[in-house]
Amino acid sequence: MTETHATISPGAPVFPAGRYGRRRAPGGKRRRTLLAALALLALVATLTVISVRLYRQYGDPVYDAQVITYTDITDKQVLVDFRVTVPPGGSAVCVLRARDRAGAEVGREQVTVTAEPGDRHVTTQHRLATTARPFIGEVLRCRPPS
Repeated sequence: MTETHATISPGAPVFPAGRYGRRRAPGGKRRRTLLAALALLALVATLTVISVRLYRQYGDPVYDAQVITYTDITDKQVLVDFRVTVPPGGSAVCVLRARDRAGAEVGREQVTVTAEPGDRHVTTQHRLATTARPFIGEVLRCRPPS
């Protein structure tokens, strides 16, 4: 039995033409890296635009509301004391809501509050009418008046 040893030439291997498919052109990896970087840049730019738009729509920290207390709970009402931060001397439209013990909404109303000239905080009370006995009174959001 005879054995043949393959010899390896010092240069790059030469394959028969057409046998192993089309060869990749040099520099293709660089092109793929550039395309991936451009796609990533486009994704980051798109997410930034979406974030700024959503912040302007929902995240305005100038109009901030905090419930102080909710008292005088009866079968038909709840008295909500709340504080709103607005631009100096400005006003806001706030949405108040009352929920029952199960979490169902039993009352909702929009209330406009206005700060004194030069003040940024408004503390107010509002009697919210309900359709059933509420368990909690809350301020959902405040926004600038339209």
